[in-house]
Amino acid sequence: MRFIFIVFLLGTMLWSTEIKLSAKQANYIAKKVWQNEGAGKDKYLIWWNEGEDFASLGIGHFIWFPKGHTERFREVFPMVVAFMQKKGVKMPVWLTPESDFPWKTKAAFFMAKKAKTKQYMELFHFLKDTFGYQAAFMAERLSKALPQMLEMIDDTKKKETIKRRFYEVMHNKDGSVNERGLYVLLDYTNFKGEGTLKSERYKGQGWGLLQVLWHMDDQELNKQKAFAQSASRMLSRRIKNSPPARGEERWRKGWNIRLDTYWK
Repeated sequence: MRFIFIVFLLGTMLWSTEIKLSAKQANYIAKKVWQNEGAGKDKYLIWWNEGEDFASLGIGHFIWFPKGHTERFREVFPMVVAFMQKKGVKMPVWLTPESDFPWKTKAAFFMAKKAKTKQYMELFHFLKDTFGYQAAFMAERLSKALPQMLEMIDDTKKKETIKRRFYEVMHNKDGSVNERGLYVLLDYTNFKGEGTLKSERYKGQGWGLLQVLWHMDDQELNKQKAFAQSASRMLSRRIKNSPPARGEERWRKGWNIRLDTYWK
């Protein structure tokens, strides 16, 4: 893709902006996200993390469930496939938005990965060749995030606060798009979700984009730093509230390293 048009449509808010990403900007965001998720290494393009019951694919490590599996977290990879299908992207004939992850167990997946089976290699090359479209999908997801968040909020003052902070992270003071700010919002939405899914809660408390924006410190002038600090607090709260069996403390260091890229 030589360039990507990203349109933020904010529905009844009567506010919209069209963001045009050059090839350089799209490449910057895709590489940053892929470095965060898979250290930029091919072996992590299709992966199954320790302690998880599902696979993660692509530059955004989009979740994809095996057949019959249910989970509190949002299954995103079928959304990616649907987006690709809408854009007319060539993909393996067996791959549709309704497809389940081809391997039902972690062991079966790693056997196929080691053997480089035809199905595994078709999926690998599809993901390797569509980095630009994967970035475009994440941008489209972000474009829908603000309306989704505002729809959940009844309090007018809170709506305005969330909207203002969203724009402050994404824009410079002159109203132009801040490239790093766009990356921050796009990456975190892909990383931990919009914060609107009620199943993505521990003890009734979420950790997504909505919760991070709401808990930002307005006294911090660097808005990307304020976002990162709030995100760190929300993820610490998630770890504290998480079921002990999940052992989420092991992810704290890596999560905070990722958040540091938002402003350092």
